[in-house]
Amino acid sequence: MKSKRHSAILEIIERSNVETQEDLIDNLRREGFNVTQATVSRDIRELKLTKIMGDGGKYKYVLPGRKDSSGHYVYSEALAASVISVDCAMNLVIIRTYPGMAQAVAAGIDTMNISGIMGSVAGDDTIFVAVRDPELAAKAASDVRKIVGK
Repeated sequence: MKSKRHSAILEIIERSNVETQEDLIDNLRREGFNVTQATVSRDIRELKLTKIMGDGGKYKYVLPGRKDSSGHYVYSEALAASVISVDCAMNLVIIRTYPGMAQAVAAGIDTMNISGIMGSVAGDDTIFVAVRDPELAAKAASDVRKIVGK
């Protein structure tokens, strides 16, 4: 049931501008899924959906790592604004966020396909990103800084 619901969510956000969880709940219910807000919230987290600004200045859900028409990756401005600092220590990139935002930012980082990144671990306000070697870690930190504007 969960995989069918996840497939339905992906189809819904592809064909329409879903701005809120309530919009998504309404769409899912029209398709026969009896869901709660908690279930949809969990699905959004598991699918690593982010919000981007769509037409008319309204936000909508998209899959992370989606490319815009110019070929650049589009990430949620809210997630980028959640990053306080990006630093590097040996083969680790350390990203500090506002409290409660580290896991969401880590999910976005994991979709970036930055060279050398092996994985990340997020707490409440800190992310450790393991990188293959110190040189790649410095480059990865620089890439993350550019994306989040730090």
